[in-house]
Amino acid sequence: MSSWPIRNAVPAERPRLRDVHWQASLNNEGDRAALLAGGEEYALPDRPLDEGRVRVATDAGGTIVGFATTLAADGALELEDLFVDPEWMRRGIATALIRDAMEFARRAGVRRIDVTGNPHALAFYESVGFVADREVATTFGVGLRMHLDVDG
Repeated sequence: MSSWPIRNAVPAERPRLRDVHWQASLNNEGDRAALLAGGEEYALPDRPLDEGRVRVATDAGGTIVGFATTLAADGALELEDLFVDPEWMRRGIATALIRDAMEFARRAGVRRIDVTGNPHALAFYESVGFVADREVATTFGVGLRMHLDVDG
């Protein structure tokens, strides 16, 4: 499937979002031990979903296969979360969610998307146009502060 249906998440989908979040997070070997040691501390927060800031990608049957969470911050759009169910990775879902965030940014008149990404995700973020700005400290070690300029 080259095009993924993307829509706003609803609160009733919270369990599926938490499952995708957890499974995708555990898929990163570099973070797995820390996640398993303090899993409850890394739970998906409720507030973004309750505020309507979560967009989901679904398969043809409507099952959520990935999601992105954004927040308007300092004149930019902050990409807070980008997770894809490991069984659905490498099929263009994350790219589709980034494109959806870019379209949202354009409609909102925002010209930049910022993200703090794990180094293991650098190649993906660069492939969709993000540029690494600097290293930053995160809960799981070194992260990369990156930005994507959104054309008008």
